[in-house]
Amino acid sequence: MTDTPHVRAEAPPAPGTRRALTAVDIVTVLSGLFAFATLAIWGFLGWEFPLNVVFGIGAPVVAILVWALFVSPRAVFAVHPFVRAVVELLVYLAATIAWWGMGQPWIGVGYAVIAVTFGLIAGRRRLA
Repeated sequence: MTDTPHVRAEAPPAPGTRRALTAVDIVTVLSGLFAFATLAIWGFLGWEFPLNVVFGIGAPVVAILVWALFVSPRAVFAVHPFVRAVVELLVYLAATIAWWGMGQPWIGVGYAVIAVTFGLIAGRRRLA
């Protein structure tokens, strides 16, 4: 028995081709980019001068590094789909909390609803 879910084997695409992009794929990528931009905005606007540079550059870099290690299509570490979903949700949560901390809770809530919804749809499609 393995810990991974039952996933149907797919034939690899022909060399030089890939699966067609859908609206779900595009919105999922845009929600990740929005999270990274949000963390940069939070870092630059939420702190005084010396720390705003550190957090403005450091927060999105850490989020991008975590995303690249665990969530990206070519992730460095192959993790269980549950771990992948938790890491993805943590990036979304960080962006939501950043909006909340900047005094814009409705932007944070709206972003969280869109990001989690499309993240769930994309995750279900990966496992189907």
